[in-house]
Amino acid sequence: MGDGYAETLRATYPDVPESADFVLYWWHKAAELTRTCKARRFGLITTNSLRQTFARRVVQAQLSAQPPLSLVFAVPDHPWVDTAEGAAVRIAMTVGMAGEHTGELLEVTGEEPQPDGSANVSFKTQRGKISGDLTTGADVSSAVALNANDGLSCPGVKLHGSGFIVTPDEAKELGFGKTKGLEKIIRPYRNGKDLNDAPRGVMVIDLFGLPVDEVREKCPAVYQHVLTRVKPERDANNRATYRDNWWIFGEPRRDFRPALAGIRRYIATTETSKHRFFQFLDSEILPDNMVIAIALDDAFYLGILSSRIHVPFSLTAGGRLGVGNDPRYNKSRCFDPFPFPICSDTEKMPVRKLAEELDAHRKRVQAQHGLTLTGLYNVLEKIRAGEELADKEKLIHDKGLVSVLKQLHDDLDSAVFAAYGWPASLTDAEILERLVALNAERAAEEKRGVIHWLRPEYQAKGQAEMILPAGQEKPAKKSKTKPAAPKGKTAWPKKMSERVQVVEAALHRHGTATPAELAGQFKRAQPADVAEILETLVTIGRARRQSGKFSR
Repeated sequence: MGDGYAETLRATYPDVPESADFVLYWWHKAAELTRTCKARRFGLITTNSLRQTFARRVVQAQLSAQPPLSLVFAVPDHPWVDTAEGAAVRIAMTVGMAGEHTGELLEVTGEEPQPDGSANVSFKTQRGKISGDLTTGADVSSAVALNANDGLSCPGVKLHGSGFIVTPDEAKELGFGKTKGLEKIIRPYRNGKDLNDAPRGVMVIDLFGLPVDEVREKCPAVYQHVLTRVKPERDANNRATYRDNWWIFGEPRRDFRPALAGIRRYIATTETSKHRFFQFLDSEILPDNMVIAIALDDAFYLGILSSRIHVPFSLTAGGRLGVGNDPRYNKSRCFDPFPFPICSDTEKMPVRKLAEELDAHRKRVQAQHGLTLTGLYNVLEKIRAGEELADKEKLIHDKGLVSVLKQLHDDLDSAVFAAYGWPASLTDAEILERLVALNAERAAEEKRGVIHWLRPEYQAKGQAEMILPAGQEKPAKKSKTKPAAPKGKTAWPKKMSERVQVVEAALHRHGTATPAELAGQFKRAQPADVAEILETLVTIGRARRQSGKFSR
């Protein structure tokens, strides 16, 4: 095949990363040959990264092409034992066949190590249509990113220079606490281990937005520190922008910073972690590249993300990674397509209260007893499974009040199910089916111009909301200018379903309005008719009533 496999793969899939997997190329080629009937079937053993975001796009592209390809057998994650080399990796096994077929999916349920280094592996088997993410049932990979979630999540900064990190004592030597304004430059810093285990207490020098001459003039001690600790490392970097802008992080997340600037706290989760939990971080804390920051400070959203509705979705959509087979939270697959509930404050308040209590409880027991979140959730997992706790785990249970933690999660799950209006008895598979369907419903609404922004005061700034005639679907477009008032009046639809759509879209555009003000946007619309529609929207949680006016 030669050395051009990566270039060939990138030519077929333009967004392929530079580190294109050799095995992924062969999966693509074998699938293509089988799909076009030049081979009867194929079988490959790859790393379990085949479920990751880019790899699954390659797989799904072949499954969805014409003529189609089907996976008739798959093991998404299996231990690999090589007694000669001692390679400790996880693998995926796939068998493809041309045409439309159901398949057999094997998921590992137990691994019993053997003296020779191998393992006795037990499975559970499912039959059905196997999707590109190597699952059956709801096709979570078909969920699309929603405009409503746009611009609110991002990995943290990528330093490209360990010299940016300083201890509190080093920060004091640089003038922190004495030199005015330095608190905006030297900030608390958290990476994934800080969140999952215990914070190291380190800080980071953040010079984003400052010309190098200004740093040297106003903060000479800081300048000398990065000059001697960061610049030598950057000088050896192959990328010119990193060498030229050596005093600034390699990836400072310039586009995402405005999302964090206007809030006092944000939600964070570690990208790769054994357990999926979310927590609030103060806005002064700068997150590392392996932390996903979500620019929402309302505890309602913390509660939704922490619930049994979002966590199974993220585990399925994000895939798993590495020897530890830990779940990975890929923001473009786990957060961006996730449909949050649209509900009234009556349903939101219990979620907010329980989420605040959950966040405070965990932080309190961590501070009092030096416990880690990983340790707490290891014990919680064993309690849920009905397994006996070891002595060390009993100690964590008692100090960490893990049964209280379990009760908080159980109560939170019930409140979140109520916010969605779904029965709490749903299985994970049923939850995924409903979320995929709800994602499709929201995507269709957004094509009509109705976007249920999570932070409208930030996200909708500069957005032009549209009221479209029934049957005309066009994606809402971003605009750099302020929304312009519609020219003339829009026709008042004859069908009630269409009237509801245009009134809701008008309310989204105005933010807050009376029935008469909205009726004035349409030809021959009566305020009483608009008021009736608005009252219905309030009842189903899609609008709010405030002193004679209505808001989204």
